[in-house]
Amino acid sequence: MDELQHRLSVIAEPNRFRIVELLRTGPRSVGAIVDALGMAQPHVSRHLKLLAEAGVVEATRQAQQRIYRLCPEPLRDISAWAQSFTVLWTGRLDRLGDFLDDTDPNGERS
Repeated sequence: MDELQHRLSVIAEPNRFRIVELLRTGPRSVGAIVDALGMAQPHVSRHLKLLAEAGVVEATRQAQQRIYRLCPEPLRDISAWAQSFTVLWTGRLDRLGDFLDDTDPNGERS
C-alpha cells in the first residue's frame, strides 16, 4: 500500500499529471515533452526522474535522446485500487434508486 500511495502522490502533482497524460498517447522524447507542455527542460527532466523513481515511467536511449513511456503495471495497480471503490458506490447508488422508486412526486414514501 505504501508503494501505491507513493505513486499516487507523485502523479498527483499537476505537472507530473500532465506528463502522464501526454505519455498516455505514446512514448516521447524529453524534447517533445518540453515542446508539448511549454515547460523548461530542467523542470521536465526533474519531473520525469521522480516519475521514473516511482516506477510510473521508464526511459530508453535512442541515439542522443531519452524516450519515455508509461509503465503499464503500476498504472494497472492504481486502476485496480480505484475500481475497488466501484462496489461501494454501486451499492449506494442502488439504494438511492430504490428509495427514489418508492417515493411519489410529493416526497411521500409509498
